[in-house]
Parts: sequence; C-alpha cells; structure tokens
Amino acid sequence: MESENSGTYDGSYNKLMNQEDFSGDELTLYSNQEKKQVSMSMVRPESSLNHYKALTVSLAVLAVILLAVDIGLGVYYSKFTDGQDTITDISIEVTKLQAIYDTAIQSRDEAKKQLAREISDQQFTKWELEHQNRRRTGYEQQSNKIQMEIAALKSHIPMIKDGCRHCLPGWTFINSVCWYYPFSDAITRKTWQEARQFCMNQGGDLAVIDSREKHRAINGLLGNYQEPGRYISESGFWIGLRDVKEEGVWKWLDDSRLIEGYWINGEPNNEGNEDCVASYPKMNPFKTWNDVPCNIVLKWLCQMTPR
Repeated sequence: MESENSGTYDGSYNKLMNQEDFSGDELTLYSNQEKKQVSMSMVRPESSLNHYKALTVSLAVLAVILLAVDIGLGVYYSKFTDGQDTITDISIEVTKLQAIYDTAIQSRDEAKKQLAREISDQQFTKWELEHQNRRRTGYEQQSNKIQMEIAALKSHIPMIKDGCRHCLPGWTFINSVCWYYPFSDAITRKTWQEARQFCMNQGGDLAVIDSREKHRAINGLLGNYQEPGRYISESGFWIGLRDVKEEGVWKWLDDSRLIEGYWINGEPNNEGNEDCVASYPKMNPFKTWNDVPCNIVLKWLCQMTPR
C-alpha cells in the first residue's frame, strides 16, 4: 500500500511539477495530445473490427440485391423481347388468317352466284320439262284419237262396201238402214234443228231408235268414238226425240211416242228447258240418253232408207 501510495504520490508530484515547468500554450498542446491519446486508448480494436464486418456484410448484401435486380431485369427484358416476337408472329398469323378468310368469303360469294345461276337454269329446265310433257300428252291424245278413228274406219269397211250399193258416200249400212254420223272433230257441231236440216238435205232425218236392235247397233257404232278426256256434255249425238209439244211426253219425228228409253241415271230432269235428246257413248248401253237444251251444239246421227 505504501508503495502504491508512493507511486501515486510521485506521479502526481511529477505531473504537477511538469505542469509548472510549461507555459500555457505548451500546456494546452500537451493537454490536447493527452486527450487524443486517452481517446485512442479508450476505443477498443474488437469494436472497430465488428463495425468493418457489418459494413462488409451490408455491402455484400447490397451487391447480391443489385445482382438479383440486374438478373430480374435481364429476364424481364428477355421475356419482353420474346413477347414482342410472339406478338409479331401472332400479327403475321392474323394477317394470313385474314387473307384466308377474305379468300373464303370471295369463294363463298362466287359459289352463291353459281348456285343462283344453277337454280335459275334448273327452274327453266323444269318449266321446259313441263312444257314438253304437255306437248307429249297432247300428242298422245291425238295419237289415241287417230288410232280410234282408224280402228272405227277399219271396222266399218265391210259396212261401207255394202253401203256403197245401198247408201250415199260417207254413210254406213247397218241393219238394213243407212246411217250417217260426223266422227271427225273437223266437222262443226250443230244445234238440234241445224243437225236435222243437214240430215234432211241429204234425203234423210235424225235417227229414230225405236227398237232394241237399233239401239244396240247405234250404241256399238258410237262406242268407237269415246274420248275419256272430253267432257260428257261435248260427246253427245242428237237423235230425233223431243218433248216440245208437251213436257214429259217424248215423241219421235214421225210423232210416235217413246215406248222404251235408255236414260242416264236421274234423266230426264228438264233442267233449263231441256226438250231435245242426245245419245252419249257409254259402256252400259242402257244408260246413254240425256235431255239437253235444243240450242247447244253437238254432233248428230242421221238415218236414211237404203236405195
């Protein structure tokens, strides 16, 4: 303890003596240097090293962050560039698709026009076919009619040959009577009175069918001229029977009364002042007569006594 106190005392004394030996400026300079030495002696080396390490770590972290940011920017830029390329490629594809679409639209419009032309041509062909079918039907009807006339003429050749000895040309000899009927449509139809006058001019009169034999013969003769396409009202033949003097009392031209008639069902009915009788070609020979107005025009049937 004494040695420690002694040292302290000596140090303090020396210090005090030293201070007294220096001037004020020197004392100040010395004091500052002493402070610096005291300050340097107070800072520890471990604290400086830790501070340096922390700074180094911070810089390293910052460098890593900057590197990551740089890499991210590079990747982003790369993706952005790829996106731009992709957009460019898509634009090119869209342009190609638009061109294909425009071509398809043009082809479709041309196809529509072609289809319209085809439909128009098809409609014209259809109309032409209908026209040709009508012509063919007309030709068939004319052919059938001519065939019927030929058949009728052939069937009456023997009667015409016999009639040449007993009847006028164009008349037919059947059951010992000369008959005339205009089988051709070229001959103009006549009213009942006009038809009778024609027969009288030839030396005969309208037919008087007063027996079943005559009726069957006449019905067979007229049956060769049945025309399915002709209206029934146009296919009749006037005969010499009427009820002009008394309604419902039918008489022949020689004033003899009708004994047996061959009326169509529901006839005679006297609708519209029907006072004259016409015979119609029918399959059933017992249903061939009809009362009709005397002023309509029909074909007719004449008869004459053979020569």
